[in-house]
Amino acid sequence: MRSATKLIKNINISRCVQSNVVRSTSRLINNNSINTVRQFTSSSSSFTSLFNNNNVNNTNIKYQRFYSSANDVVIKVPSMGDSISEGTIVAWTKSVGDSVRVDEVVCSIETDKVTIDINAPVSGTIVELFAKEGENVTVGNDLYKIAKGEVAAAAPKAEAPKAAEAPKAAPTPAPKAETPKAAPAPKAEAPTPAPKPTTTTSTGPSETRVKMTRIRQRTAQRLKDSQNTAAMLTTFNELDMSALMNMRKTYKDEFEKKHGVKFGFMSAFVKASTIALKEQPIVNASVEENDIVYHNNVNINVAVSAPRGLVVPVIRNCENLSFADIEKEIGRLSGLARNDALAIEDSIGGTFTISNGGVFGSMFGTPIINPPQSAILGMHAIKDRPYVVNGQVVVRPIMYLALTYDHRIIDGREAVTFLKKIKDVLENPERILLEL
Repeated sequence: MRSATKLIKNINISRCVQSNVVRSTSRLINNNSINTVRQFTSSSSSFTSLFNNNNVNNTNIKYQRFYSSANDVVIKVPSMGDSISEGTIVAWTKSVGDSVRVDEVVCSIETDKVTIDINAPVSGTIVELFAKEGENVTVGNDLYKIAKGEVAAAAPKAEAPKAAEAPKAAPTPAPKAETPKAAPAPKAEAPTPAPKPTTTTSTGPSETRVKMTRIRQRTAQRLKDSQNTAAMLTTFNELDMSALMNMRKTYKDEFEKKHGVKFGFMSAFVKASTIALKEQPIVNASVEENDIVYHNNVNINVAVSAPRGLVVPVIRNCENLSFADIEKEIGRLSGLARNDALAIEDSIGGTFTISNGGVFGSMFGTPIINPPQSAILGMHAIKDRPYVVNGQVVVRPIMYLALTYDHRIIDGREAVTFLKKIKDVLENPERILLEL
C-alpha cells in the first residue's frame, strides 16, 4: 500500500483483516465496536469506506470493479510479409457476441499483394471489434477481442430441427397457390444488389466512382514506378506456332493420362524462356542502386487475372522443372489466384515475367516491366497469317512476341538474341529435349 491513512477513534478492535493492494485508501471508522472487518479490494485506484453509528460483525466491504476478465484475449494484426505494414479489412465473418472455434475465419484483410484470412487462435466468444470493414489496420495493432471458453455444440443442433420443421409446414398449403407468391419475392429482392457496393459513391447522373482495391492501387503504383525508373525499350518478333501446336495435338492425351494435367502452351514458353535466360543471364538480372544483381536461379512470374486485380505468382527454379512440373505448378497457382487464396510467398522472388495477353485476344502490345526485374515477355493471340517458308508464301498460325527490357543494363544485342532464342526453341521443340 503506497499511501494509507488510518484514523480510528473510540473503538475496540478484535481483529482487522486486509487483503490485496490498494494504491490510496482512507478508512474512517467512528463510534463503533467491531469484531471483524474484512476489506476486499481489486484494481480500483482509490476508495473510501465510511461506517457510522453501527455495530458491525464480520462486515464485507464491496464496490464496483473495473477490469478485463483473465479469459479475454486481444488478437493483434499479424505480420503479413516483410514489405507489408498495413492492410484493409475486407469483411468481418463474425460479429460481437458470435461464437468462434479455433482456426475459424474471423475476418479477411486485403494487402497490397494478397488477401489474408485471419483465424481465431482460441475458441470463445467475440467481445469487441477494434476496426470496421473498409478501415486500414496496421501490423501489431489490436484487431479484435475474444473471451476464451468452450463453444457449445448445441447451437447448431438446435438450428437443425428448425430447418427440418420448415419443409414440413411448407407442403401443407396448396403448392399451386404458393408458386405465384414465390415468384414476386425474388423480384422484390432483385433491386437490393444495386446499392450493395458500399465503396461506391454517386457523383452525378452520368458517372459512378468506386474506390480501388489495395491490390489495384499497389499494381498501379508499381507499374508507374517502373515507367519512371527503368529505361524501357521493346523489341518484337513473330513465332510460327505450327510445330508446337502439332506436338501438343499429338501428345496431349497421352501427356494428360500420365501426368494428370493438360499440356498447355505456357509450359513450353516457360521452358524456352528458361533456356534463353541461362544463355543471356543479364536478362535474368536486376538493378540495385549502382549494382547489377545476377540471379543464379530462374524464377518466372506468370501474370494471372484474379477477381481483385492482376497478380503474378512465381514458378521457382524453372531450370529444374519438366513440362509436367511446370503445368502442375501453373494450375496450382492459377487456382489459388482465382479463389483469392494466394500467399505472399507465392508472388515474391521472381526474376522474369511472362504475360499472356493472347488469352483475351490481344494481337500486339508492349508489356511493362515488373520491378525490380529487368525484362518481361509478352505473348499474344495466335492468328493465321501469310508466312514465307522456303521462298513460298503459306498460311501459318503466327504469334507476335514482345520483349520489354531495361536498357540501363540490357543492350539491344542481348535483348534481340534472347527473343530470337525463344523463337528458335519453340519453332523446333526438339531443341528442348536436346538442350540446344
